Formats: sequence, structure tokens, C-alpha cells
Amino acid sequence: FFYSQMLGLDGSLVQASHFEGLITTIVGYIFLAMTLILCHGLAALVRFQRSRHLLGVCYIVVKVSLLVVVEIGVFPVICGWWLDICSLEMFDASLKDRELSFESAPGTTMFLHWLVGMVYVFYFASFILLLREVLRPGVLWFLRNLNDPDFNPVQEMIHLPIYRHLRRLILSVVVFGSIVLLMLWLPIRTIKFILPAFLPYNVMLYSDAPVSELSLELLLLQVVLPALLEQGHTRQWLKGLVRAWTVTAGYLLDLHSYLLGDQEENDDDADQQANNNLQGRNNNAIPDGLHAAHQAILQQGGPVGFQPYHQPIKFSFRIVLLIVFMCVTLLVASLVCLTLPVFAGRYLMSLWTGSAKIHELYTAACGLYVCWLSIRAITVLLAWMPQGRRVILLKVQEWTLMILKTVVVAVLLVGAIPLLLGLLFELVIVAPLRVPLDQTPLFYPWQDWALGVLHAKIIAAITLMGPQWWLKTVIEQVYANGIRNIDLHFIIRKLAAPVICVLLVSLCVPYVISAGVTMEMQNLVQRRIYPLLVMVVMLVGILSFQIRQFKRLYEHIKNDKYLVGQRLVNYERKAAGRSTTATHSSSSQD
Repeated sequence: FFYSQMLGLDGSLVQASHFEGLITTIVGYIFLAMTLILCHGLAALVRFQRSRHLLGVCYIVVKVSLLVVVEIGVFPVICGWWLDICSLEMFDASLKDRELSFESAPGTTMFLHWLVGMVYVFYFASFILLLREVLRPGVLWFLRNLNDPDFNPVQEMIHLPIYRHLRRLILSVVVFGSIVLLMLWLPIRTIKFILPAFLPYNVMLYSDAPVSELSLELLLLQVVLPALLEQGHTRQWLKGLVRAWTVTAGYLLDLHSYLLGDQEENDDDADQQANNNLQGRNNNAIPDGLHAAHQAILQQGGPVGFQPYHQPIKFSFRIVLLIVFMCVTLLVASLVCLTLPVFAGRYLMSLWTGSAKIHELYTAACGLYVCWLSIRAITVLLAWMPQGRRVILLKVQEWTLMILKTVVVAVLLVGAIPLLLGLLFELVIVAPLRVPLDQTPLFYPWQDWALGVLHAKIIAAITLMGPQWWLKTVIEQVYANGIRNIDLHFIIRKLAAPVICVLLVSLCVPYVISAGVTMEMQNLVQRRIYPLLVMVVMLVGILSFQIRQFKRLYEHIKNDKYLVGQRLVNYERKAAGRSTTATHSSSSQD
């Protein structure tokens, strides 16, 4: 606060941001770090070693905290806002609309932009990891390897100076911003020029819309995209496309050795090429200090970190052509991704809804899944064709049966359970908090289902991370079986039926209880009985858990104090048709 008052940061500019407290606090910590640096230098001059060490530790804490805030908080927000600005024409919006939405709900707007920016950074980092699996080790020397066991971000924050972090931040902003321009803004302008009637996407929701935009965005980001990208064959397809593009570009530009390496060269030739490459790169005006430091870092991990290559003539010009070819490929890929799924989804949705406008998240998700299923079916048929017609017919019968089982399981696990879970969440949390007692709550099944899918995913993740119990065992068994070995009877009997029964009991029993009271109290009881029963169930669960823990503690104390020893007794199975007496019927514990 003191430093912010010194700079006059309590003016109209900071107040217009709606985050004046956060901004003044960050600026205050920045000047606190500068003050610690000054005091640290003065302590070094007067040789106060203990004070110098204490001031250095305080400066490191403030420095790491500020860098974490910048890299995890500020940078994703910048990416999210830049993505939003570059995609305004895609949604027929303007900067004035974004300004009004920010003024009406600044916290929610900043959180949504931060979430979109984090998703963008995450998928970009995942793509870089996939590139490292295809390209020659050492091609992406200017990008940090997140899979490197020696990579420690906190240690880098401590040891590297501030100007290095600022340079990295500026470089990251330039790279990420340029990719957004190349893969979002420029394709949108191209689509508007070639297909004027295709854009904008329909994302406007009316008062009677059954699904909120937020629930659809969360459903797309947390369910649709992970379900596609986490598939092993989808990743293999993408990796195969990247490898095919790399091989094509390498042979067209004579950069095959640079991009993929030469595995057939012997060690002597490899050493000679490495020396030539280092000499050639130094002649290409690459900074000796940065390149030497990077090569030293790479060679710490052994020969895997860097692989020698053959450098052709006019190497710099070929690299420029490679970058141009990469930009054109990314532009074409972005055009296909922005148009083909939406085209397919709009056509399929029009068969069902006619000329009614559908939210583009529906059409995009539907078209994306249809394209994925089509590519998957084509690849499977191509793999089956050499085996003959009879084998293809048998495979088609097996897959038809598997698809029917999958549809039944999807109706239960992806349809009924999320719908009941979302409705229960609406009755327990949303309706008591948002709707007064003198008003009647309205329930939208599609919105409850969309939120129920997210809740089911969160509950399943927490269950898999929790202790061992029947639900975790069943989910692990279903996940281990997969789609090809799907057991319909096991899923219905062990997973779907118990969960649906529990949810139905949770929904129906409170309603029946509230229907049995007088008319004057029925509305109050019906609106408050769901959260009350949930609190009672949670309280009973916590008490039962504590009782079990106390019993375990009691048994542990008793065994430590009174247990003398344990004796191992052989187990003899009874012979069939013959009765035998147990030789050791007493307890194995004294």
C-alpha cells in the first residue's frame, strides 16, 4: 500500500481495472523486491553476512512468488484475452461487448479467459512433447524439455536473473501470440473471404435456451476434447501425420538429416559431422555463449540430448523455407479444423432439428466425433481387407454387437446417471441458493445433464484416487476391460444398477416425505429437505469413518500392549466326500 501510494496507483486507471487491490499488492511486492536487492547490496558492502543471507532468502521468496504469479496467473490471462480478441469475428462480437461483459462481471470474465489460456498452453505443451518424439534430438533446442528429469522450474526461478525471465516471458508472448494469429485470426479472415455465409458461429442463447453457454464450454473442454485426445490411436494418428509431414518436408528441402537424423552413420562420421555443425552454426551468427551453454546442458543427459546431422548448402535459406512451409501447413490445418467438423455437425443437426439454429458447440462436438469415427472406420476396414471377405463379415458382426453394447452402456452411464446426478445437484445446491421460497424453480434437463457429466467425471476421478472400496474396484475393472472386451452384464449389475438405485432413492425419498406433510409446510419442506438430508448423510458418514478410525486405533494400542506373538498354522483343505476334523481350531493369535 505504501509503494502504491508513492506511485499514485490508486487513481482512476487502476480503479477501472476492478482489481485495484491485486494490482497495488503486486506492485508493492515488486518494489519490496527492489528494496531487498538494495539492502542486500548495502549489507554486502558493510560485510554484514547474516543480514546479507537473511535479505537474500527474503528476496528469493518474493522473487519466486512473483514469477509463479506471472507464469501461472498473468501469462494464461494474456493468452486467453488474445485468443478472445482474435476470434471476435468468428462470433460476430466486438471489443465493446467484451468491455461490457468485463464491467458487469470482472471476476468471472477474468477466470474464463484464464481457463481458456491455460487450456491453450497445456495443449501447446502437449504438442511440443509429441514433436520431440518425432524430430531429431536437438532440433527443438530453444524450447525447454518438460520430460527432462534434470529440469527443475523452481531451481531455475532461483538461479536465473530477472532479465532472463523477462526475456523468456516476452519470447513466449511473441511465439504464442504469433501462433494465435496464424491459426485463428488469419483462418477466420480467409473463411470470411471464401465462405461469407459460414461465419459467424451461432453462440447466442435466449432466455428459454435449455443449456447455458458455460456448461457447454466446460463440457467441450473437459469431456469432448480429452475423450478424443486421450485415445491412443488418435495420438498415433497425429504422430503419424507429423512424421509424414516431416519426412516430406525433409526430402523436399534436403533437411531429412536435420529433422530426423542419420541413423546409418558410424561414430567417426557422426563426430566429424558434429564438429562441422558446430562450426557451421557459429558461422551463421548464432551467439557462441547461448549455443555453447545449450550444448553443455544437452550433453549432460548423454548422447540422447543431441544427435549430429548433415548440414546441406544454403542451410539458412532452407530453414526459412521450412518455416514458411510449416506456417502454410498450420494455416491449412486450422482451416480444416474450423470448417469440416462444423459443416458435418450442422448437416447432421439439420436432419434432426430442421432450420432451427443450434449452438455451435453442439455442432462442433457432433461433427468432431463423426469425423473421428469415420477415420477410425476407414482405418479398421483397410486393416481388415487383406484378410478376406469372411473375416470381414465376422469382424463386422463382432463390432456390431460391441457397438450395441456400447450404446446401452452409454445410455446408462453417460445418459441416465449424469442426468440424475445433475438433477440432484440442482435440488441440493443450486435451487436453495438461487431461488427464493416464494418462487418456483425451473429445471432444464439438458443443462442438468451437461453439469452432471462434469460432476460424474470429478466423482470418478476422486473415487479412483481414494481408498479401495467397491465402486473403485468396479470402475477399475470396467476401465481395464475397455470397449472391445466390454461386459454388459457386469456393468449393469455392478455399476449402473447400484448407482442409479442410490440416485433414485436420493431423489424420490425426500420428495415422498415432503408430499406427506401439510400444504402450508409442503413448499418449505420440499425446498429444504434435500440439503438437510445430504448434510445428515455426510454427518453420518463422517461419524462412521471416525468410529472406524478409533476402532483401528484401539486395536493397534491393544496389540502393542498385550499381543505376545503370532503363530502360523497350516491350512488343510477337506477332502471331497470325507469329513475330517480340524487339527487347529483355536485362534492363531495369543
